[in-house]
Amino acid sequence: MSDGDFAGRCAVVTGGSNGIGAAIAARLAGHGARIAVWDRERLEPGVDEGFASLEVDVADAASVQAATDATMRDLGRIDILVNSAGIAGPSSSVADYPLDAWRQVQSINLDGTFHTCRAVVPGMIERGYGRIVNIASIAGKEGNPNASAYSASKAAVIALTKSLGKELAAHDIGVNCVTPATAATRILDQVSEEFIEYMRSKIPRGRFVTVEEIASMVTWMCSAENSFTTGAVFDLSGGRATY
Repeated sequence: MSDGDFAGRCAVVTGGSNGIGAAIAARLAGHGARIAVWDRERLEPGVDEGFASLEVDVADAASVQAATDATMRDLGRIDILVNSAGIAGPSSSVADYPLDAWRQVQSINLDGTFHTCRAVVPGMIERGYGRIVNIASIAGKEGNPNASAYSASKAAVIALTKSLGKELAAHDIGVNCVTPATAATRILDQVSEEFIEYMRSKIPRGRFVTVEEIASMVTWMCSAENSFTTGAVFDLSGGRATY
């Protein structure tokens, strides 16, 4: 794709203030899209100051609806939604997993994805066009030990993607997800060093995926060129995935 391929398109990126979300926002902007970042914190230094930035708690449906209304008012449309907001939760066995931590992981990773799709989809249907990309995880396919909440939430995101993709297939709205292996982002601050090394050892390429590699694939998935595939899961696991 060349610069300008997204000219006139407006993209919402949740969790876009850092890590994977920030890389995706920058990549889409580089191809001509106007960007609205929805996050609970301010943009990191170096992220384009021209981005619209809204303080949003994706776990709160009212907060998401308010952000949708504000973005529609300011940008006039939402053509692309990338759901990148997420947390890892603590490393713990199922028997010892704290109930409040379980609920928090589900509320952000799964409920947050549902809330944003629920708020944005009606406008996409009205305009007869849209691209939605959900950031899932290889954990949602294979399950990681001592990460039951995260694994379960990402498996649910995969299922939500498939369901919504079928619902919207007749409207030129593509709904797909990616399942990255671990990326070296701030989410690793939430887990133990032992768990980080375990995750690296599972990747045949012998390294973590970069945020730039994720952004590259997601940008194509958000493009008009991706005009047929929907309800699909794109692997970014460095060879780890077995299906």
